[in-house]
Amino acid sequence: MTGGELTLGAVLARLEEREGEITAQAEATEEQIAQLTAQLNELNRAAEEVRINRKTLLELPDPQPSAPPAPKLPDHPAYQQIMAVFAPTIHCGRGRSARRWT
Repeated sequence: MTGGELTLGAVLARLEEREGEITAQAEATEEQIAQLTAQLNELNRAAEEVRINRKTLLELPDPQPSAPPAPKLPDHPAYQQIMAVFAPTIHCGRGRSARRWT
């Protein structure tokens, strides 16, 4: 036997060593797959939540424009006096006040 030839025992030992390396790589790859699967599931869940939120928002009715705020009335006593003078004609209606002036 020359120095370049391997014995059967050496070949078997090398194959066993290589099998161990491949098994270790396979286990590491399986762990990576498990981590990536968990990450993919989380991303799919987040995307589904976004789809549900978008669908919910699209189903909401368009908001109606709000009424403009009521004008602020003056606090001045003269304003109150003027309103007191016109209050009887305001409350009695147009028809009655129109007949009164004709």
